[in-house]
Amino acid sequence: MKLSMKSLALILLLAVPGLSTLARPAPDQPMDTQILQRQDLPYTFNTLDLDSADGQRHYRVWIGKPRQPSPPQGYPSLWMLDGNAAVGALDEDLLKRLAQGRAPLLIAIGYQTPLRIERNARTVDYTPERPGLDVQKDPLTNVPSGGADAFLNLLRDRIRPMVAEQAPLDAHEQTLWGHSYGGLLVLHTLFTRPHLFNHYAAASPSLWWDEKLLFEESAQLKTPNASLLLMRGTAEPASPQGPPAAEPDRLARQMVERLQGVSGLKLDYHTFDGMSHGETLSASLRYVMETLYLR
Repeated sequence: MKLSMKSLALILLLAVPGLSTLARPAPDQPMDTQILQRQDLPYTFNTLDLDSADGQRHYRVWIGKPRQPSPPQGYPSLWMLDGNAAVGALDEDLLKRLAQGRAPLLIAIGYQTPLRIERNARTVDYTPERPGLDVQKDPLTNVPSGGADAFLNLLRDRIRPMVAEQAPLDAHEQTLWGHSYGGLLVLHTLFTRPHLFNHYAAASPSLWWDEKLLFEESAQLKTPNASLLLMRGTAEPASPQGPPAAEPDRLARQMVERLQGVSGLKLDYHTFDGMSHGETLSASLRYVMETLYLR
């Protein structure tokens, strides 16, 4: 019996542990909004809505503000990509602990959708433009890609000022966290706009997406005066494309080796024992919060 390429791809996704969650988040998984409904927590949440410059993508930004007054210099802030999923990773215990620690402002940048992941929009926003291509297409899904710089312009020029109107920000304590394609964007931001944030947290970044481009960008990083926390689960495959690699962490280790000698960059590489690609989303977010705000 002959199998079509589509059928074969589906069999591979189901057969290889962790591969389906790496390649394609469940398209119909709803966003968990329970924490937003609570009125008895030490954080209050409000939303901002805006559109992309071309009008094609529609954002929703959730701002979690501590109930206690702002420090004189403003709140430290944690900017979270895939905001719909990031909100679902928050819980009562975590928010209470944050409020007793450094109490950062939480900014979850997501999309106006009831879904946990807006796959097509994030593919555009979180991937850099690949030089020499007339049409920018994602190598995995073949949907439009390459809008990372337009998204970062929107974040810098519109989202950040809108958030600052809601709460004062400490300009020296701003962290960008992202997972998977979001982790890819975190690295692209550090390599091309290192002064946009002070701390960068890239969880399970999609280094396979364009290995050559990312390593070329990393070579341009000069004295960023920033920190990078690179994270990965030990049970993650190297890539959603092709069979499991003998060294699934090869690209991550190569990136760490390249960045170790960069003056002005504080670098840390953390692994999550036995965790798959999907599991590292919430685990990495909690780890960043514990590392930056609870120690």
